[in-house]
Amino acid sequence: MHSLHCGAAMTLLMLLLLHAHQFGRVEMHGSKGSCDFEKDLCGYESDLLFGPWMVNLQGRYVHIEGSGNIQKVGTLSSPELYPLGESCVRLVYQMTGSDPGRLNMYFRPEGNSFDFLLWSASDPSDSWKIASIGVKNIAEKSKIILEGIVNPDPMASIAVFEINITPGYCIECNFEENHLCGYNNRWNPNLNWLVGGGSVRDSPLLLPTDHTFDNEQGHYMYVDSIYAARLHEVAQLVSPMTISVLSGCLSFHYQLEQKYSTLFVVYTKDRIGHYEELWRSNQSMYTWNLVKVNIKASHPFQLVFEVAFSSMIEGYVALDDISFSPQFCNNETALFFDPSVANCNFDQGLCNYTQNHIDDTKWTRLIRKPNPFRFGDHTSGTGGFLLSNVKFGYHQEYVAHLIGPLLLANFQYCLQFFYALNHFISEDALAVYIYDEMDQVLEKIWTIPKPPTGMWIQAEVNFQRLEPTKIVFVSVCKNFWNCGKVALDDIVVSQGDCQIPGGSWLAAPGKCNFDMDNCGFIQDHNDKSNWQRRTGSTPTSFTGPKGDHTTGVGHYMYIEASHMRRGFNARLLSWHLRGFTGKQCLAFFYHMYGIGTGSLNVYLKKENAPEILVWKRRGEQSISWMKASIEYQCEHRHQIVFEAIRGRSINSDIAIDDILFQNGPCQDLEESKALHPDSPNEQDWYSIYI
Repeated sequence: MHSLHCGAAMTLLMLLLLHAHQFGRVEMHGSKGSCDFEKDLCGYESDLLFGPWMVNLQGRYVHIEGSGNIQKVGTLSSPELYPLGESCVRLVYQMTGSDPGRLNMYFRPEGNSFDFLLWSASDPSDSWKIASIGVKNIAEKSKIILEGIVNPDPMASIAVFEINITPGYCIECNFEENHLCGYNNRWNPNLNWLVGGGSVRDSPLLLPTDHTFDNEQGHYMYVDSIYAARLHEVAQLVSPMTISVLSGCLSFHYQLEQKYSTLFVVYTKDRIGHYEELWRSNQSMYTWNLVKVNIKASHPFQLVFEVAFSSMIEGYVALDDISFSPQFCNNETALFFDPSVANCNFDQGLCNYTQNHIDDTKWTRLIRKPNPFRFGDHTSGTGGFLLSNVKFGYHQEYVAHLIGPLLLANFQYCLQFFYALNHFISEDALAVYIYDEMDQVLEKIWTIPKPPTGMWIQAEVNFQRLEPTKIVFVSVCKNFWNCGKVALDDIVVSQGDCQIPGGSWLAAPGKCNFDMDNCGFIQDHNDKSNWQRRTGSTPTSFTGPKGDHTTGVGHYMYIEASHMRRGFNARLLSWHLRGFTGKQCLAFFYHMYGIGTGSLNVYLKKENAPEILVWKRRGEQSISWMKASIEYQCEHRHQIVFEAIRGRSINSDIAIDDILFQNGPCQDLEESKALHPDSPNEQDWYSIYI
């Protein structure tokens, strides 16, 4: 193992190391899966398919060393975990070298084909770092997986010193353990939060005993004005980032001593750096004082405890026993509102939307069968969507209003929807307004940016009002030259900022839209051609999509038929998937447009066994993206193969996008069975059990 040393920067972690003898070694406790590697691997096991993690007997840590030849990959699996509710996994680790690689942490539920990525790091450091990862509802027999990927560099290495799994929230802390719960200073060369208590007496001030144990042996955090180099210098103590959305009661104890004004403020900080104040005080408190404040967040956040001194003498702020409860403070009842009442894909009707015209002809709901001439809906290619200016000619002026349900005040909302344009486009072709309860206009929040026509484009916009509001989609037709047929589909309204998605702590591991990369899909070298990743339209006219399915401006995978001979194939293989119990659903979107289109096949590939065809389409299908669902069972290690075969002409481009693996049966398959119990073969899905 290369030398692990502290840098010159006086970070909170280094201050911790300087005073480590006062804390002593904290015994590992909580669920199985915690380990300090003092005696052994605590039941952790290396995957035999990859290189092993090595145990350093002198420093008591596990590590993977780089080499100058190949990239090394090592996985370390925890023993089966006890069932836990809200829990916090804390990892003490270090990555050395200029480009060491990546350290990933996954959650592996029993019987699941996928590992859920919880956390990832790639930045090198010259000292131990602490990561705190919140998890929810750890099920019985699930595992934590550590994956170290070390680049081919003899100076690169990845080491893990400690992993600790405890019940509770990662933002909670009494500052008694070595890792300080992952709290860190926002770097300031002068003024920082320091560890107080024990035998630490770095200040001439009479610092308090801690609150947790009410004696001099316990610990807390404090800021001392004597370290300030200038007036109003700021010290910030920052918590780990929450993985999921948390709402409830934050409580902590503090003391504030001052000769002159001192400001103590608590904020939340989101992923893009926006601060929201929760609480502040500039009143002296010479004994520990309890503070309770509600947090109502719609996205992950960090807590920031900030202190600013107006004098550099005789002042300090101390902090201890931060805790969190999902119940709001003082038995306050949370105002719950589900904005999905404004969601609609128009497959079954207008949902909760209405029109302000008696004849209801301004926006018309359409369902188009797949065809090579006119696009279908965005949801599946075969469902419903809205189209303005259908039953009215271009000779008259009119305004079409589609009015959504009432949304509660004082919430930040994210509106997302898809639109497509035909004919002559003006800035009035489509706009989004906010109305009040009396249907009076409050503001315009979105206008059309004039993108390419004839394809679905995603739009998203944030808004927040102090009064209850309605979302209204407005399309204006003035005359033949200033009128557009505007299509609308897949309206989704959620709480929070569109750029900071909230939701589950577990990202979908089997989801790929190809916007960032190939998601682990690889080319088969035994075929005749390759799949290509592309954005926008394909080079050949009258074939291929105009844009991707995800947003209209992202990436997709396709075959370029003009570079292939008739009958040539291109095969795209998924990463290796573990076997699983029960059913699994594979859903994806495909695009097969062009008079010479060949075929698209999907195979299930197992080791040392013939491939099984699970889905196929041949010939031109539609000018739209179409959805396919495949339900299958496989208890063995396997791969999914997408094979495209070039047709009789260059008008044979085939594309795929938005691939998604999900546990359980395909929802749309079950819905299709309920809607069409006597004609299942009409639906675009297959059910395979092997």
